[in-house]
Amino acid sequence: MFQGDMDPEIAALLGGGSAPTATSGNVSALLDDPFESDDAKSEEAEIDLTVGSFPEITKRYESVSNPAFSDPNFYKGALSGEGDSAQRVHNILQKYVGTKDPKDKGVYRQQVTTAFWDFMVNVARKAPGKLPDHKKYLLRFFMLHPTFLTTEHRELFAKFVIENELNQPVYYLDEWYKAVGTGVIRNSATDEVRIAKNNAAVKLQQLLDKAAGKRDGARNLLRAKDSERISLERHLADRVKNATEHYPLSGLSDINACYTEPQKKHFADIQEIVKNLLRTDRELEMFTRDYYQAEEDVRTLASKVDEDVGTVEVDVRAVDTEAETIRQMAKMTIGRQGNHFPILTSEYFRCGPNDVGNRENVINILSKIESIDQEVFCRSYKNRLNRIVPFVVLIPSYGDIGVCWEPFDRFNRATSRGRIALPMYPKSLFIAILSAVADLRWQVAKEKASYYWMEEGLTGNYYQWFQKMKLKGDLKETFIEDYITWITKESEGIQKLDKELRGVFWRHMPFAQSVKEKLRDRSYAYQDLYQRDLNRAMSDGY
Repeated sequence: MFQGDMDPEIAALLGGGSAPTATSGNVSALLDDPFESDDAKSEEAEIDLTVGSFPEITKRYESVSNPAFSDPNFYKGALSGEGDSAQRVHNILQKYVGTKDPKDKGVYRQQVTTAFWDFMVNVARKAPGKLPDHKKYLLRFFMLHPTFLTTEHRELFAKFVIENELNQPVYYLDEWYKAVGTGVIRNSATDEVRIAKNNAAVKLQQLLDKAAGKRDGARNLLRAKDSERISLERHLADRVKNATEHYPLSGLSDINACYTEPQKKHFADIQEIVKNLLRTDRELEMFTRDYYQAEEDVRTLASKVDEDVGTVEVDVRAVDTEAETIRQMAKMTIGRQGNHFPILTSEYFRCGPNDVGNRENVINILSKIESIDQEVFCRSYKNRLNRIVPFVVLIPSYGDIGVCWEPFDRFNRATSRGRIALPMYPKSLFIAILSAVADLRWQVAKEKASYYWMEEGLTGNYYQWFQKMKLKGDLKETFIEDYITWITKESEGIQKLDKELRGVFWRHMPFAQSVKEKLRDRSYAYQDLYQRDLNRAMSDGY
């Protein structure tokens, strides 16, 4: 991919003369926002491929309650400045709360749902600016009025950690809308939106994303090859040191003894190490050229994008489109038969402190899953696994299903993050997250296998087993259920899956080595799979 030549797509675009233009405008003017706009941060754009795990959660809750949740003017502040959409929510909500007739309540409940989502689009448009606390927590938790919650529930929310101190790609909705609205993160992909094909400025940004992905992948290969060379040099130094250690001959203190038999063996090792060092150095030189060329492509495109800063501004449609996408995500997390009422209220909120989907609880569970399924967030690039944690969007819904919206950015398959959506108020947060992770697992494997997804890899082997067992129903949904069983039961030595399917999962979704070693002593089924791993490793076929 990197052979010292500029990407032809990039070269073609940059050789075309004048810079592409787009509709000019100012984000504050577009949003008609009285709040001061913050500068967009771009730390999410860089993915550190050397990070191997999630950070340890040292602070789950604040010691002091947030006073915003006891503010008597919270409801007024949340609705203020939103015009007719806010007035409509207020009017319908009064009817919903005031009626006693179950039939009328059902009608008003549906009207509240529709009016509330329309109202939230207006609030979302303000997210790229500096939101007051009432609107921030309205977007983040769908908390319209704190008194809709019990005192205990209000106190729980009042002690949530507000800032992203862990620096992980886990976003509350207000943070997500801000990142999308300021261009830090692109819009979630939808079938309806195809702006990129007709907008040269967006096309330029996509090429920049693609070039950045190549650069990050090249840098990861370069770092790995450098580590390999350092390791070989250490082995070489050890062998040379051992081979050059001499003791005086007996009776001749001024003359050293001959090489011992173990020392003579070191010379053969030294020759092999030197040969490997030269090979590694050649590869390192090639990867270095690749990296510098990719870095040059990124600089060239970035400067081109910078030239267009005055013409490429955030369009309010980006936030509007994302708000509609978030609504679809919320529906998917809830399901057809679930509770689609959007407003946070104790009538439907049943989560304990460890079950609500706040950032810290979600990261803790993701870390637990990764400790079992060690490659769950890994993607292969040039025969090397890169750990790339997906964007996690926390949806304030009463759903029980986590979903994968995108396995990765279609313009940067090498190092871009995927996207999963999680309900914040599920019956079981662990199962909701597992379902999203399983969905991510399936989609990444399917995209990797491409046209051969029914024949190769994880999806191919699962599909063939599914057909062999003559099972009915949705293939992916069945896989998600089996994955949940794989993590919750099989990882504990409780055999629930079919023997052949267990072998497929063991090979394509391997447990961490510590889990494998624990399982091999549990039963013959796991011991046999563990021995097969050893046999494959010995034959270099794994």
